[in-house]
Amino acid sequence: MKRIEVKKLVPYVSIMLMCLSVSACGQSTTTTTVTTEEITVSSEENMTSNDNQPQGEAPEKPDGEAPEGEAPGEPPSGDKPDGTPGDAPGGGFGGTGMSSADIDYTGAVEITSADSQDGQTYESTTADESALLIATSDDVTISNATVNKTGDSDGGDNCNFYGLNATVLVKDGSTTTITGATITSDADGANGVFSYGGNSGQNGAAGDGTTVIISDSIITTTGDGSGGIMTTGGGITKASNLTVETSGQSSAAIRTDRGGGTVTVDGGTYTTNGLGSPSIYSTADITVSNATLVSNLSEAVCIEGMNSITLTDCDMTANNTKMNGNATFLDSIMIYQSMSGDADSGTSTFDMTGGSLTSENGHVFHVTNTNAVINLNNVKITNKDSENILLSVCDDGWSGADNIATVNAVNQTLEGIILVGSNSTLTLNLTDGSSFTGSISGEITNAKGDSVSTEVGEVNVTLDKDSTWTLTADTYITSFDGDLSNIVSNGYTLYVNGTAVN
Repeated sequence: MKRIEVKKLVPYVSIMLMCLSVSACGQSTTTTTVTTEEITVSSEENMTSNDNQPQGEAPEKPDGEAPEGEAPGEPPSGDKPDGTPGDAPGGGFGGTGMSSADIDYTGAVEITSADSQDGQTYESTTADESALLIATSDDVTISNATVNKTGDSDGGDNCNFYGLNATVLVKDGSTTTITGATITSDADGANGVFSYGGNSGQNGAAGDGTTVIISDSIITTTGDGSGGIMTTGGGITKASNLTVETSGQSSAAIRTDRGGGTVTVDGGTYTTNGLGSPSIYSTADITVSNATLVSNLSEAVCIEGMNSITLTDCDMTANNTKMNGNATFLDSIMIYQSMSGDADSGTSTFDMTGGSLTSENGHVFHVTNTNAVINLNNVKITNKDSENILLSVCDDGWSGADNIATVNAVNQTLEGIILVGSNSTLTLNLTDGSSFTGSISGEITNAKGDSVSTEVGEVNVTLDKDSTWTLTADTYITSFDGDLSNIVSNGYTLYVNGTAVN
């Protein structure tokens, strides 16, 4: 999740050729079927779409919608993000990376075989050196340790991907158990506890079994690019009852990067104070239960590409007040694909059961340049932003994929406005006594004041017999499956494929 891209200018002696690509859209055809009691309205469209979505700055996505047949609004200004630091909301730190094989790992204390240590102090003041380096396939136990790290690194993605300069680095297949530790990092590129699984940053590839099991510990980081618990390369992290606080930019409390892995967290408090530093940044499969998650300047969570976050009985608060990198929106739950290579493309999944989600500023959910599935079950959602945007699905600062979201609400109360860009798709399924009070629109303006869409895209809504939708404005959708009596018009009209149905 890099934050700044460094580009080399290459002088050309000969002629520079410029190519313009042109795309065309075909006409669409629509069929409609309406019944009085049970209603099903569908449309079938044949379209050749423009694959080049608006390029722009980075991680806060501009919603893109436009009048039929027109381009999706004003594209965000700036260069297309390519995954360098600052491009992604919870991005990495520094410049390019090499390979773990090219890194000369060093530690103030190095453990290279089975060991158990209690009550020790580990400290490093040297750049690119860990305070504690555990490089073995054997089991290691660290109890009641004090670990301190200073010494900034300019190692860039070597810090993000492979653990260079981490305060505690575990690698080479070790299962390391850490209990009762106090871990402090006051340096750039110095993650707190790093589990590197050794797959050389190959997304989806198995790791070497490296596992960090950490509990009842305190982790504090202050520098940029310094997450709390960090997992990459197919590593495994199991954390419980941690108190994690980060203050730097691109320093998620629960952080992953290229090569992914598996992270399981139970209990604890995870707080971030820096720009582009969500409580959780996922390029992996992350499961968190019974935890308190607080983000004071950025998104609550961010999912990049074909990865997931599952939350159970967590209390989460975000106050995203400052756009980072290519972002042109403010939001609390961001789901996107940067195309930087840090995550494979595919379905992104956010699953939350129970607990609470408080969004202090901006859109509650934002989906761009990916196919996202959002599963909500009995979550208390509080939206304190005056615009009351529950979800936006539209163009932002990336291109290369469609903007597609499926929201599955089970026993869930939803309130607010849903925005769907003209070239975007939403499927909304309300079941098991769920209710939605709100409207759906395609008129989208980003946080910079630029119009990115003026007409709604494809929207398909399903209500089961126990769920309801109360309109707060006239709304146009593509298809509806359910009983009309479950729609409370509230003085407004629902149009399905252009036909008023209530």
